[in-house]
Amino acid sequence: MVLLRFAPSPTGPLHLGGLRMALYNHLYARKLGGKWILRIEDTDTTRSVPGSVEGIQKALSWAGLDYDFGPARDGPHGPYFQSERRDLYRSYANKLVDNGQAYRCFCSADELADVKARLARSGSNNTYDKKCLHLSDEEVARKVKAGEKYVVRINDGIVPTRPPTHDIVYGYVRDAHLSLATDPVLLKSDQFPTYHLASVVDDHEMGITHVLRGEEWLPSLPLHLDLYTHLNLTPPQFAHIPILLNPDKTKMSKRHGDVQVVDYMRRGWEPHAILNWLALAGWGAKHEPEQPAPSGTSSSSSRSPSPHRLEDAPDSTHLMTLSEMISGFDLPALTHRSSILDVTKLEYINKHHLMRTWSNPKGLEELAKRVHGLVKDVFKASPYTTVNNIKNAITLLEGRLTNIHDIPIHAPYLFVEPDWTSVEAQSMIRDISVEKRMHIIDAFMTVIQANGWLTFEAASHESIMVTLHQEREKLGVQLKVFMRVLRHALTGMKDGPAIIDIVRALGHERTITRFQAVKDVKDVDDVDVDAESKK
Repeated sequence: MVLLRFAPSPTGPLHLGGLRMALYNHLYARKLGGKWILRIEDTDTTRSVPGSVEGIQKALSWAGLDYDFGPARDGPHGPYFQSERRDLYRSYANKLVDNGQAYRCFCSADELADVKARLARSGSNNTYDKKCLHLSDEEVARKVKAGEKYVVRINDGIVPTRPPTHDIVYGYVRDAHLSLATDPVLLKSDQFPTYHLASVVDDHEMGITHVLRGEEWLPSLPLHLDLYTHLNLTPPQFAHIPILLNPDKTKMSKRHGDVQVVDYMRRGWEPHAILNWLALAGWGAKHEPEQPAPSGTSSSSSRSPSPHRLEDAPDSTHLMTLSEMISGFDLPALTHRSSILDVTKLEYINKHHLMRTWSNPKGLEELAKRVHGLVKDVFKASPYTTVNNIKNAITLLEGRLTNIHDIPIHAPYLFVEPDWTSVEAQSMIRDISVEKRMHIIDAFMTVIQANGWLTFEAASHESIMVTLHQEREKLGVQLKVFMRVLRHALTGMKDGPAIIDIVRALGHERTITRFQAVKDVKDVDDVDVDAESKK
């Protein structure tokens, strides 16, 4: 069975790069008819943060990425916490030691630092002098019996014969053993494994067929393949994913930038829009046919392009459902470069996902209910924060709404009376006399009341505009002045939806009440708009 794994460390909230990695695992597993595991790599106890696992699970659930096996979803591959698999790692480490492919190193941290500095001064690229490799079996046994702490290192001088290093995304990669630390540590002195050993052991023991992970592990791939060969294990297929960058082109991390998934959850972004945005970050490359595997080894890596895409990949703002992502996703179509996450693309994608959702009554109802608590909290004293009124707000704002949480910003006038004394409201009518404003308001009220409210609601937008133009012409007022006065009276805001749509959203009673109330507002001469604007 095709089986993948998403293996985060519990070092804090899940960030966008982690969510994209989980998404790619989900897409590829489902595309191949397989399953995926959530595995918690908690072997570095000094960096573990309480509550991180629950936060990761919550973020994945919010995004709709349902893992098949893992914490709270038992299966045949557990345990799913690496801290509960220590005996397994020790047994594999001992097997490597017994076979002479690894050895115990008793050097202290101070000794190792001195050796590394000495080697650097001599111009060597080595980071360790392999001192403990040359200890006799008797010396090793004596030190172990005496309780001396040790780590287990792989002997990188033994390079096994195996197939060339290949990656699904990057193609064939030249082995780069010399770019790694000398004799990398497999088992630490606290008997916890390093990533090198733990990932190989767990991926084999769990039956992982495809490993998707960050490109920072690409230089370590030859080492990991060596371990598989030493242990006589069949390796999975590897795909190293180019990382995401912050807008300033720095590496995205939990400690840098606004990258935590929980922040996007709190701000009301649509989970499917977030997935759409992340999926397309770096998806869309076209590569030349793959070259034959290079021979030999080198201290630098050389990456041959992956096979040419048979189909055009989507552009960076292409709207996709999760099922469409699954059917269209292809690892060789990923770019070989790191990708910058552009929030303006998220705004575009989120806006159109919202439009898809509210295009049917059930989706509109769900959106209104989801944002109901927020609207009530913003307008605590308002009697108009009902689900139905929020549905009216969503429908009214349509293409203007980028994020569902922006309703209170774009349409406060649907829930509370406008502040006609605000700088923005006063600036709208500063050059229009009170008399002219009252005539315009009376003219609009006449249009509403002429044939009754029901007739007004049923009339087309075009027919109402014809009637309004007739009234405007009787007054001899310019169109922009006429509409500005109405917008001021109804919303107190310069920009917004069409006047007729606002009136219909407010309803007959609230519209008439608002027109009557605005007549009591003081003249704009009482407010120094320019002075207020400079504050």
